[in-house]
Amino acid sequence: MTAKPKPLPLFLGIDTGGTYTDAVLWSESGSPRGKVLAKAKALTTRHDLAVGISGAVDAVLEKSRTDPTAIKLVSMSTTLATNALVEGQGGRVALVMIGFSETDLARDGLKTALGTDPVVFCPGGHDVHGNAAKLDLSGLEAALPELGGSVSGFAVCAYFATRNPAHEIAARELIREKTGLPVTASHELSAKLGGPRRALTTLLNARLISMIDRLVAATEGFLEARKIAAPLMVVRGDGALVSAAFARQRPIETILSGPAASLVGARHMTGLDDAVVSDIGGTTTDVAVLDGGRPRLDPEGATVGGFRTMVEAVAMRTFGLGGDSEVALEDGALNPKILLGPRRLVPLALAGMVHGEAVTVELERQLRAPNPGRMDGRFAVRTGVPERLAAGLTGAEAKLYELIGATPLPLDRLLTSNAQNATLNRLVSRGLVHISGFTPSDAAHVLGKQANWHAAPARLGAELFARKRDGRGQAIAATPEAISERVLLTLTRWSAEYILETAFAEDGLDGAATVAHALVQRAVDSHPGIARLSVALDRPVIGLGASAPLHYAGLPPLVGNGCVVPDDTDVANALGAVVGQVRVSAEARVSQPVEGLFRLASGESVRDFTDEASAVAAAEADVRAIAAKRAKDAGTDSAEIEVATEFSVSTVESQRMFIEAHVVAVASGRPRIAV
Repeated sequence: MTAKPKPLPLFLGIDTGGTYTDAVLWSESGSPRGKVLAKAKALTTRHDLAVGISGAVDAVLEKSRTDPTAIKLVSMSTTLATNALVEGQGGRVALVMIGFSETDLARDGLKTALGTDPVVFCPGGHDVHGNAAKLDLSGLEAALPELGGSVSGFAVCAYFATRNPAHEIAARELIREKTGLPVTASHELSAKLGGPRRALTTLLNARLISMIDRLVAATEGFLEARKIAAPLMVVRGDGALVSAAFARQRPIETILSGPAASLVGARHMTGLDDAVVSDIGGTTTDVAVLDGGRPRLDPEGATVGGFRTMVEAVAMRTFGLGGDSEVALEDGALNPKILLGPRRLVPLALAGMVHGEAVTVELERQLRAPNPGRMDGRFAVRTGVPERLAAGLTGAEAKLYELIGATPLPLDRLLTSNAQNATLNRLVSRGLVHISGFTPSDAAHVLGKQANWHAAPARLGAELFARKRDGRGQAIAATPEAISERVLLTLTRWSAEYILETAFAEDGLDGAATVAHALVQRAVDSHPGIARLSVALDRPVIGLGASAPLHYAGLPPLVGNGCVVPDDTDVANALGAVVGQVRVSAEARVSQPVEGLFRLASGESVRDFTDEASAVAAAEADVRAIAAKRAKDAGTDSAEIEVATEFSVSTVESQRMFIEAHVVAVASGRPRIAV
C-alpha cells in the first residue's frame, strides 16, 4: 500500500497598512514561485492592530477552507514602528550618555527626539582604539530608584562603544539589576561611528519596545486561539525576516517594514532581479529600486518622522500621488494643466455609495446653475474621530466644525469667505474633517474602468469639473468622458515623472530638477524635432497596488522600458512578508593603536594580538560565529554565511602600513517552520 504524500506546508503572510490589513495564504506548490491560495483585506484598527489582523486572517481561512493546523509559518510586516515615530508616540525612556556632554544633545536631532524624557550623563567612554577613560556610574545608580518608577525602559550610549562596549555593558547590567526594565545598548544596534546619531537610534528603539511587544503578544494570542502553532516572523526595514522575539528587542529595525515587504513581494512575483518598483495607493506612490534581487538601501540610514537613524532600510521615495488624489486646475493659464494631489480627497463615487442622495442631489443642483462655481463638486464631512480630539479649537474652527456633520455638506453652502476656507483646511489637517471631491478614482468610474463604488456621483462630478473655464473663458472639456481621460492620462504621466525622478536621484543627480528640464520633458513626450531626444530606464518597472493595472498601462513609452503588473499586485506586501529570507550580519574591526599591536573589537569583546594575520583570522572566526548565533536567534536553522574583509592600508617609503581591517559576515537562510 502506497503511503499518501505529505501535504506541503502552508504559509500565512500579513501586512498591516495605514488603511487596510492584508492577509495571504501561500503554498510553495503550483509553480517555481508558489501559489497564492487565498487573499483578503480588512480595515486596519489603529487602536488595536490585532483586530484588523484577525479580520483579514479569518477571511483568508474561510475563503480557502484551510485547517489552521496546516499553517507552518506566519510572517508579518507592520507600520506600527513607522507610524509611532511619525506621530511622536512611544514609551517614556531614560537616556544614559557615557562620556558625552550636554552639548552633544544638540547634534543629529537628539535633543528634539528626547523631548521631556530624562537624561543622565556619566564619565567614561573610550577612544577610537578602544582605550578606556575612567567610568563612574555612581550618578546613574543614585538616579535609578526614581527613574525606575517613571520610565518604561532605558537607552544607553557610550563614547566609541562600537570600538569597546564595556562601559555600555556595565551600565546595562546595573540598570537591569536595580530596575528589571528593558535596556537597549547602542552597540547592539549599530557598528557605525557617530555617537549622537547612535544615541538617537537607541533612544527610539527603547521607546518602541513596549509597543512592538504588545503587538507581538496580541498576534501570538490570536494565532493560539485559532490553533495556528507556527513560528511568527517580522519583516525588517531592509526586507529581511527576523523572529518575533528578535524584533521585540530591536523594534527600530522594523521601520519601513511595509515598503520593504512590497519590494520582496515584487521580486518574488515577477522573478526580476533588477527593476524599479512603483507602488500606487489611494494617497501616495512609493518608488524604490531592486538591484541584484535585493532592495537598494539608504546609505545614510532610514529617516522617519524627521529623524535620521542608523537603521538599514530601503531607499524609498514617497510622492503625494494616488487614485484618490485631489484633481485641480492650474490657475491663470490660457490652456490650464490638470494638477493632482498631494492632498487626498474622499472620491465622490465612494461618498455617494456611503451617503446616497445627500451627495447626488447637491451635485445635480450645482449642475443646474447657469455658470460653474469655484466650489462645485466639493463636500465636507466629519471623519468620525472621538469628540475629545476636537479639544483646543479656536473660536472660528469650533464654529465651522459645529456646522459640519456626519453627512457631506457642499462647500458652496458651508463657506462664505476665503478665511473660512483656511479654517476648513486646518480642520482637515487635524484629522477632524474629510473633503470629498473629484479624483482619478472617479474618472475611472466614469470610463467604466473601475466599478467598486457608485458611478453616478462620479459622472456628475466629472460634468462639473469639465465646465471649468480656461484662460479664454471656454469650458476645459466637452464631456465628462473627455475630462476623465485627461485626468487618467495626467496620473500616468506624473507617475512616469516620479519614476524617472527616483532613477535620476539614484544616479546621483537632482531628480526633481532633472525631470523638470526641457530636454527631459521633450524626451518623455517624444517631441518631434531636428534633434530627436529619448530617455529610457535600464530596467523594467514593476507596478504594485490595486489600481496599477489601470494607471500603469500607458507607462512603457514614457519611461522607455516595459512595465510588469503581477496578478497579485494588490497584496504584494503580505506576500513579501512570507516569501522573504532571514538575513543578519556581524562586524569586527582590527586596528593598530601602536606599532606591533593589533586590537580586535568584535561583539562584546576586545582582544590584542602581536601580528596582523592572527588578528584578522580571529576576527573572521568571531564574526562567523556571531552571525551564526544571530541567524539562529532570528529564526533560521539553515543559514549560509559569507565573510568579507576590507583592508585600509597606506604605503610609506615603499612599505605597506596597516591601518585597519573591517570584517563583515552575512548569514542568510529560509526561516524555520513548524514540524
